[in-house]
Amino acid sequence: MISLYDAPTAALSCDVGADVLLVGDSMGNVILGYDSTLPVTMEDITRHTAAVVRGARGSSRPSVPIVADLPFGGYTGVELATRNAAALMRAGAHGVKLEGAGPSVLEAVRALVEMGVPVVGHLGFTPQSALRFESVVQGKTGEAAARLLDGALALEAAGCCAVVLEVVPAEVARRVTEALSISTVGIGAGPGCDAQVLVWHDLVGLTAGPSLRFVKRYADAHTLLKEATGDFVSEVHAGAFPKPEHGWEMDEAELRGWMPRDGSSKGGEHQDG
Repeated sequence: MISLYDAPTAALSCDVGADVLLVGDSMGNVILGYDSTLPVTMEDITRHTAAVVRGARGSSRPSVPIVADLPFGGYTGVELATRNAAALMRAGAHGVKLEGAGPSVLEAVRALVEMGVPVVGHLGFTPQSALRFESVVQGKTGEAAARLLDGALALEAAGCCAVVLEVVPAEVARRVTEALSISTVGIGAGPGCDAQVLVWHDLVGLTAGPSLRFVKRYADAHTLLKEATGDFVSEVHAGAFPKPEHGWEMDEAELRGWMPRDGSSKGGEHQDG
């Protein structure tokens, strides 16, 4: 699973064999310039979901499933959750993801599943609830691990088709995976999950600064793109770009007929003929 937000990246990811695309509210951090996922709106998610859908459909594997996040505050009640999920499904998503396993979340999951919407749960470090966490890693104690397992089982019972486990000890993620009949998707949860997810910007090295511990950078796109952009700026300032081969010239006869009769290229009054 790859979390991404635009058509070209969606097409690229489908072409190289990605199994699932996630339109995550992590867009708030990596492309919208926010400090967290909290400011991301339904309008943001819907717009980017539609873009990812168009990209996937234009790829060599147009049937890759696309999951879209319900944003912060987007599923606080059954009516709101179903309305927002319907909007994402109309935009082309094949399912939605929401965070937590509290009573209201489980109620929303059941309503969405009954409506026909595949739902992916999300436990462990849940970014929409980050302000109430004392640490990033979740499930470090036996009591906390038990709560996480109970939450995963509750999400499965409510009808979720998969659960994302984020930043939990590998042993906990493995046990949860073994206990569930649905798939687990790990991010910072060790190799024992059924699948793995990373944000595209992280895995290609497009984000600046040090990587999070659970991220592996497979390229240094930030340096590459910074150098390319700098080269463009330098060449424009130096007059080295554009060159004749980067443009077009008017036919000589047309040029003579169009230019002002006094030969000036600027100023003067326009004359017909």
